[in-house]
Amino acid sequence: MPLYIKDPEVDKLAEELIGLTRTSKVEAVKAALKHEIANHRRNLPIRDRLAKSLAMAREAGPFAPGDHKAETDEMWGED
Repeated sequence: MPLYIKDPEVDKLAEELIGLTRTSKVEAVKAALKHEIANHRRNLPIRDRLAKSLAMAREAGPFAPGDHKAETDEMWGED
C-alpha cells in the first residue's frame, strides 16, 4: 500500500534530510525508517531479540544421545 503523508512538519523534515544526504525523497524516507527500526531493535531486551532463536532451539529439542566428541573428530578426519 502506498504511503501518503500530508503533514507540513514531516515534509519539512524530509526536505532537510534530502538536503543533507543529497538523495531523493524516497531514499531519504527509506533510510530514516531503516535507521529508526534498527535503533528500536537494538533497544529491545535480550529476551525479545533472542525469542526466535529460543523458539527454534525448543522446537529442535535436546541434543540426541551419542558421543559428540567422536562425531566431531570423525567430521574433522581425526582419530
